Amino acid sequence: MENATALRTASLLHDCARTLTRLLDRQLAAHQVTAQQAALLINLANGETGPKRLAAALGTDTAGTTRLIDRLEAKGLLRRRRDTGDRRAVILELTDSGQRSTPALVPAFGRVAATLFDGLPDADIRRIGDLLERALANAESPRDGQDRSDRAVPE
Repeated sequence: MENATALRTASLLHDCARTLTRLLDRQLAAHQVTAQQAALLINLANGETGPKRLAAALGTDTAGTTRLIDRLEAKGLLRRRRDTGDRRAVILELTDSGQRSTPALVPAFGRVAATLFDGLPDADIRRIGDLLERALANAESPRDGQDRSDRAVPE
């Protein structure tokens, strides 16, 4: 593969990710949450209650997740409580307000996806998804026992 082709594609992927986040944040502004906050609330509504697992689902670190949780707790959308089975662990749960507002967040993700892929045939969208899955697998799987993100870029 040509380095220029890989760099162009990676740059476009990065631009798409930034655009996706910007469009989501715009759609979600009426609900006074960001895309990442909405994703946390939706994962929580779907049964994921542990901060570490939520961090993994959101692709962020525990410090970033803690800040998200702090902001959502301040907005009255979720609360923390101690796990009765393990006093060191924290369980997150939606408040009544969070339970009422979270279902309204989900459609924003669909609207933004529809905007991003407008005019593309379903077969192309599936192909893009398949290729992105392969690219992510490449990035996340070590080769020869090394972290692939540290590899030199071929010239």
